[in-house]
Amino acid sequence: MADPTPPSGQPAASAPAAANSGAAYKAATPNPAFRMMGIPYLPKKLPSRNWMIFFAITGSLSAAIIYDKREKKRATARWARAVSHLAREPISDPNQLPRKLTIFLESPPGDGLRVAQDHFTEYIKPVLAASGLDWEFVQGRKQGDIRAAVAERIRRTREPEAVAQTKDEIIEEVRKKNNTPQWHGAKGDIVVGRHTWKEYVRGLHEGWLGPLTPPPEPEPVKKLEEAGALDGSEGEKQETKPEEKPEQKPERPPQPPPYNTTNDYPTSALPMFIPAEFSPSSPIEFPHILGFSNTFIRLRRFLNRRHLADDIGREVAAVCLAAAREYHEDADLSRSEQQTALEHEEKDWVKSVWKDEKPKEEENGSAAPTAPPPEKIWASPVVLDPRIAMRMRRFEIQPEEVARAKEIVVPEEEIEGWIKGSLRSLYRWAISKPEPNPSWPDE
Repeated sequence: MADPTPPSGQPAASAPAAANSGAAYKAATPNPAFRMMGIPYLPKKLPSRNWMIFFAITGSLSAAIIYDKREKKRATARWARAVSHLAREPISDPNQLPRKLTIFLESPPGDGLRVAQDHFTEYIKPVLAASGLDWEFVQGRKQGDIRAAVAERIRRTREPEAVAQTKDEIIEEVRKKNNTPQWHGAKGDIVVGRHTWKEYVRGLHEGWLGPLTPPPEPEPVKKLEEAGALDGSEGEKQETKPEEKPEQKPERPPQPPPYNTTNDYPTSALPMFIPAEFSPSSPIEFPHILGFSNTFIRLRRFLNRRHLADDIGREVAAVCLAAAREYHEDADLSRSEQQTALEHEEKDWVKSVWKDEKPKEEENGSAAPTAPPPEKIWASPVVLDPRIAMRMRRFEIQPEEVARAKEIVVPEEEIEGWIKGSLRSLYRWAISKPEPNPSWPDE
């Protein structure tokens, strides 16, 4: 049997070993060109499969976020430039008051007011600031605040002889005495969100069709108030030295109840001095959804904010340009545009909006309500009176303004981020030539 061990003078794997050692030496020796540039050894292999998946997902998500953010800035800047000429127009009468818009904001269902304020700052404010127009806020923190504010404003205009109570009314009285001319033309209202729009329409009807005096309080509430007053007076007689309590912040005034209901619209008479056309309005989108189960919907909306910025910018530009029309009516659905505006937002509201609130019961277990239940405007359909609906106007941008806005080119420097802007500034600094100093001697 032959010996499998080869002779010591003739190694079997000498040639392959030498080839492998030469390849390893070449791989370990850096390229002279890379070595002169200071580049270290290049990796010998690609990352693992898991790392490749991680880099692909992270890079794709980062690219989508960066692209959407840049295009959102571009859309907002384009509409801001479309209305910027309004800020440069000369003033015909320096004593005349400028045009002032009214912004209606309210906490979305299930969330706070800060979310609505951030939405205004991100999408609406840049276009308004570029137009040079003035605006004021009407904000609500709970359901019914906007309805009460709109109705009260209208009732104050229906009472010309009423004594000025608010700060704005006192200022208006001073301006009237000084013969300061008012703005001649449409001012405009911007209503953010479907929930705010429902209260805005309800407030218009309550202000113009409702009475000027508040409705009488129900009997159970009066009895409870009288009992509380009696208990308080008896307590003062018994206690000689009341305990000192720490100072508390003043509570917000209670929300006034509605002066009428939707069932009272047909039987209500119009005021004598009602205007033929109301101030135009514009409902603005406010997509807002909560819940862990809606994470993918929120992510999809977050990656497509550029479309929302373009739609909102178009609506706000229409308000600034002050071109209005009547609200249309859908013949197929037998519903008007006021009823269907932003209706798609209702499916995103929390379930608690649609639940019926039971009246509070007394401590003894009786079902007598201690206070009338608040009106659920968000969960109720929009009820219109034809006399009020025909006087409402909506802002709409003209086709020539849309074509002019599409031709606007936004500079890249206005929408680029911090990294690209820093690199651009560094490049310009590097290629710039220093200006000659006159004090230097000529060579």
